[in-house]
Amino acid sequence: MSSKPPADVDQATFWNEDGGRRWVEHIDQLERMLDELSGVLVAAVDARSGERVLDVGCGGGPTSAHYASVVGRAGEVLGVDISAVILEVARRRFGHHANLHFELADAGSHAFPPARFDVLTSRFGVMFFADPVAAFTNLRQALRPGGRLCFMCWRGIDENPWMGVAAAAAFTVIPPPPKPAPGTPGPFALGRRERLEDILGAAGFADLSLEGVERDITLGPLDEAVEWLTRMGPAAGPLAEAEPAAREAAIAAMRDELARHQRGGAVVLPGATWLVRAQVG
Repeated sequence: MSSKPPADVDQATFWNEDGGRRWVEHIDQLERMLDELSGVLVAAVDARSGERVLDVGCGGGPTSAHYASVVGRAGEVLGVDISAVILEVARRRFGHHANLHFELADAGSHAFPPARFDVLTSRFGVMFFADPVAAFTNLRQALRPGGRLCFMCWRGIDENPWMGVAAAAAFTVIPPPPKPAPGTPGPFALGRRERLEDILGAAGFADLSLEGVERDITLGPLDEAVEWLTRMGPAAGPLAEAEPAAREAAIAAMRDELARHQRGGAVVLPGATWLVRAQVG
């Protein structure tokens, strides 16, 4: 969601090693941050008794567990993630649900049973595909005719100060990383409406709608916000490579900027997402 691998590291390696470990270290804080947006998504998905739900990039499993509680014993939920490290948390937390299963797989290429699921959903898990058209085509084939797609992804980083402002402050002190090419896998890869429409149309989805959803993102107390943004945000890589004095100065700049956005003892900044809906004809 809030991190991506260096250019020379593939997604599976990153999320099963350093990226996955860092996510697990901060998972409780990250889940609290996303809680309100999760509520918007699961309401839009509107899972029903007896349905089969495929939850892509399920992470620690809270959305998967919600769907399992709704679809009941006659239904089924499969949570898929590329990270074994993060799936360990999901299984530990929610493995007791008899109708919920977690599977380690790259959802973009995994051979799902064809026409198996009624619903395909994801909470910030579909922005990392190297070939998004191929990935969404593969996922569409897992949906039955008339099945529905409903996922949430971030809009552009310029619309998400919760992630951007601290990094911008750091980059007044240390050099920023090279700007990624348009469409590079990462948290904001699906931020442009036109790109999303092109990808999903090419993958064979119909009746596409994109709804902008904006919510304040609570990053937690100042010290906590600074700590995880230095380890998981856009500045994490450059900070790790910086000389100690420059790193210290960059973190101080981040702290000063984040301190300007405190409200009620926590750092709070705007976030902007797409709520995406479509169907299989």
